[in-house]
Amino acid sequence: MQQKNWTKQEILDLYNTPLLQLVQQASEVHKQYHNTAEVQVSSLISIKTGGCPEDCAYCPQAARYNTEVKVHKVMPTAEVLELAGNAQKGGASRVCLGAAWREVRDNRDFDNVLDMVRGINNMGMEVCCTLGMLTEEQAKKLANAGLYAYNHNIDTSEENYNKIISTRNYDDRLNTIHNARKAGLTVCSGGIIGMGESAEDRVGMLYTLSILRPVPESIPINALVAVEGTPLEDQPQVPIWDMIRMIATTRIVVPTTAVRLSAGRVGMSMEGQALCFLAGANSIFAGDKLLTTPNPEFNQDMEMFNILGLKPKAAFADKHHDHNHNHEKVTV
Repeated sequence: MQQKNWTKQEILDLYNTPLLQLVQQASEVHKQYHNTAEVQVSSLISIKTGGCPEDCAYCPQAARYNTEVKVHKVMPTAEVLELAGNAQKGGASRVCLGAAWREVRDNRDFDNVLDMVRGINNMGMEVCCTLGMLTEEQAKKLANAGLYAYNHNIDTSEENYNKIISTRNYDDRLNTIHNARKAGLTVCSGGIIGMGESAEDRVGMLYTLSILRPVPESIPINALVAVEGTPLEDQPQVPIWDMIRMIATTRIVVPTTAVRLSAGRVGMSMEGQALCFLAGANSIFAGDKLLTTPNPEFNQDMEMFNILGLKPKAAFADKHHDHNHNHEKVTV
């Protein structure tokens, strides 16, 4: 399917559509492109926590902020594989490995990450990494180890970016995404709402993602979890209606992409999440921790899936789908 070229104004008009009308429209698009009964479940493992030199205003892992996060070095591979196995038992089809680095360096830590990627890939799960900025060479090494996806969020609009982060610029973000693509990796890239940005900023972020070619296979929409000690500690919780509106808009603008309900889900009611699924969210993060902020437990999520009639999606389902996407659907 050809990705439509949206203008910022068109996305803004869409975003401002009366809410129920917007959800209905998004739901129709969702039905057209996805199996609405399936939700892809990802689990995130923080393989190296804290001590990051960046100054992202939302992040408790920045060394310069005084938060409760303790600095840990890279976790042993065996421990990571054990956690991945637990996630798989809990229904996850993808494991995301997160390291609080500014960029990937070619050292023993990176070699360990490559081992983790190989190990999890051998378990029949999709592996995603979010390790900061990386070169094309490093991306190729990850791809050769069996990495499925690289996550690198653009966080917000280009205009708002320098209010949130000063230690790197927007182009650094886009270059990393570009490097992951050149290595043949799928891309996971989204952002955060609730950082004091305007509706125009939310739309600007979506616009940037929508003009990437190909568009990211996965777009996480995060609600800010305000952490004490960070510059954004006093931000009020994002209204669930903003989250639903953002997910519905994303679903319509990038119809083929997985839209992930990410951070902030622990503060949402089941009814709120049900509306997010109706509006086109078809991926979640599940498990104990989302890097350093709490996340609903697997069993709670499975209970919600049962109530809503949803089931976890199998790993690599889209890989098989990719081979067939050029053929028209034939009904027998």
